Amino acid sequence: MNKTWISALAFAAAALAGSARAADLPSMKAPPVILPPPLTWTGAYFGANVGGVFDASSGVTTTTGPLFDDTGNNSGAGFGPTTFGSVAAAALANKASLSGAGVIGGGQIGYNWQFNNFVAGLEADIQGTTLSSAAKAFGSVTEPTTGSLVSAQSNLSKDLRYLGTVRGRLGFLVTPTLLIYGTGGLAYGGMNFSNGVFISSSNPAFPISAVSANYGDAHVGWTVGGGGEWLFMPNWSAKVEYLYYDLGSISTTGVVATPFPGGNLLYAAGYRSSANFNGHIVRAGVNYHFHWFAPAPVLAKY
Repeated sequence: MNKTWISALAFAAAALAGSARAADLPSMKAPPVILPPPLTWTGAYFGANVGGVFDASSGVTTTTGPLFDDTGNNSGAGFGPTTFGSVAAAALANKASLSGAGVIGGGQIGYNWQFNNFVAGLEADIQGTTLSSAAKAFGSVTEPTTGSLVSAQSNLSKDLRYLGTVRGRLGFLVTPTLLIYGTGGLAYGGMNFSNGVFISSSNPAFPISAVSANYGDAHVGWTVGGGGEWLFMPNWSAKVEYLYYDLGSISTTGVVATPFPGGNLLYAAGYRSSANFNGHIVRAGVNYHFHWFAPAPVLAKY
């Protein structure tokens, strides 16, 4: 019996000594791991873009009409009331083509909201452009009363100085970092359009008439398009985008008058020329994203 108690006491002492030594050993428990927050598109962003801009409409429409016609009281032979209209129509109507291409570049700012695999947002941008075009048109008719050859030349030009948009965006995440989207909204731009008309006659008694009509203003229209954006870093993305814009048409008006060599007015006529400002934009850009309301980092324990 005594041997049994001695053995039990020895075993208990050894167990207590082992526990004490284990308590002195360093802990093998892994430290907590902080994981990066889940990827999100929600937040504000700003960036820059550059690309090309191309005219979609090239035609110029011109209408004319007589304002005054001397029927021979001073010259002995007056121009018929439709002569100038015929000349202008031959030179201008639907013959001139104003079609150009240029570079467009500027900046954008916006905000995204992510809902599962969908991203909605608003974006505003402003760009300068080099889009411009110029053309000359010619025409001639024979004045029936005097037999003189009356010729007309039109010097046309238009340019788009700047273009901006304010658009909504709605897209789908093909992958967590690749967004395909459609976009549309308001467009605005600064435009210039001019038409200089020169009228001359083979009859040296009729002097050359010339007038230049210019129009420059800002117009508001609409735009629609789509693109793709790749979030290649948590705060950086690259995008390619296509937009169609339509700012409507603008017109110039002018009056050409020819005096008879004695000071009296031989004839006067007016014209109105109109050109459309619509086109295509293909551009690329980069954005920097601010994830102010992004999810917090995840604390993982192992």
